[in-house]
Amino acid sequence: MERREFVRSLAWGGALALCGGCSTRGALAFGGAGQMSNFAVAPMKKIRVGFIGIGERGTAAVRRVTIFPNVEAAALCDLRPEAVDEAVAWLKKERRPGALHEYKGTPDVWKRLCDDPEVDVVYIVTPANLHVEMELYALRAGKHVLCEVPGARTVEECWEIVETCEKVRRHCMMLENCCYGETEMLAWNLVHKGLLGTLTHAEGGYIHNLTERALADHFRNRAKKASLRFSEHGNTYPTHPLGPICFYMDMNRGDRMDYLVSVTSREAGWTDYIRETFKPEDWQSKLRYDKGDINTTVIKTAVGRTIMLQLDKATPRPYSRINMVQGSRGCFADYPPRLSMTKRSGTHAGWLKAEEFEKVRSEYMHPLWKHVGKEAKVLGGHGGMDFIMDLRWVYCLQNGLPLDMDVYDLASWSSIVPCSAESELSGSKPVEIPDFTRGAWKTAKPVTIGDVDLVKMGFDPKVVRKDDKQLSV
Repeated sequence: MERREFVRSLAWGGALALCGGCSTRGALAFGGAGQMSNFAVAPMKKIRVGFIGIGERGTAAVRRVTIFPNVEAAALCDLRPEAVDEAVAWLKKERRPGALHEYKGTPDVWKRLCDDPEVDVVYIVTPANLHVEMELYALRAGKHVLCEVPGARTVEECWEIVETCEKVRRHCMMLENCCYGETEMLAWNLVHKGLLGTLTHAEGGYIHNLTERALADHFRNRAKKASLRFSEHGNTYPTHPLGPICFYMDMNRGDRMDYLVSVTSREAGWTDYIRETFKPEDWQSKLRYDKGDINTTVIKTAVGRTIMLQLDKATPRPYSRINMVQGSRGCFADYPPRLSMTKRSGTHAGWLKAEEFEKVRSEYMHPLWKHVGKEAKVLGGHGGMDFIMDLRWVYCLQNGLPLDMDVYDLASWSSIVPCSAESELSGSKPVEIPDFTRGAWKTAKPVTIGDVDLVKMGFDPKVVRKDDKQLSV
């Protein structure tokens, strides 16, 4: 039996229901007017943004996005009225432009923001379980959509978002900030300048001990506290390491992720932390959980590359996104950043000495970080990557360019969550990753992440100052 036929024949009950079926829709036509690869709209000289979710990340987004010229806060929405009130007061104090329509206090009030004729772009910063409903409603209301990760949680949701975008002809971009980190963009530049040769392999991870955050008595954990369940399978948070790797490999634009296998270690970190931290009567001690400490997922691409992803939120391992990319003539690896290169493929090469690496790093630093890195770091936001991420989509919309990430990226990167869960629950059997582009990846043009001239945008770098609401975690 061929591998694809074997994968399609899997029927794993609850796992398959969870995943929505990790298979390709094959011969189905595009959802509407055509595929969305390299899609662009007419230049938007003024961008009116509606923000849904004014919590930690939402507050940071409102303050950051409205710093750009010709970008206005058209509307703000949150279930908590006080969050909207605080954001509006700050915007008025800072004299940031916009209609500042307020939608607050009721669960469905966000729909009024999406229907607001003065909103062009809906920026979603809400809990993950709300993302899909909001994305779909906003798209059908004729808005462009920017959404925090993940873009979807099941394969069926991924398909619905893709087909809706193809029908309504609007952008739907996942806000994967790690694609714009300083070392990630250095690696992107090294790859696309050809210094690493032909790419064969990459590794990424989200190694971040979150036991305290995940089990704190905080509003973000209210669902966990109410259900007393903590169940996770596969890689539940893949996009921070995967997004940059897909940028390096021009995924969905000359290559695509084909299939994966996933395996998870035994659980120990969560149990030990709970036992050592909480009393028997605390809700954390009553949790029923089904999860492991470390997940490893290996992906094979259509042109034969491999990608290894790891997720570890429970062990004492120091923070890392791994961020390694290997080619026939060199290797870049992060945490700490280092580089090996050879002039002739197949020969041994050690890591460059510190002074040699710094010379290469200076020469091949991405132009965005060369020219706006200072402002990005001053403002803050995960070391400045949040600023550069928002700068790029603003610049692209204002100049009628395709966004760096499209709806196919949103779908394929998000689909790793259900597909890796299906693989783990099936005994780590291969699971096919759907081709959401339906073959368009073969002809789509690679993304060119170019420089941005802040002065020509009308941006005054002097207005940038440190903002303590920008996040580092």
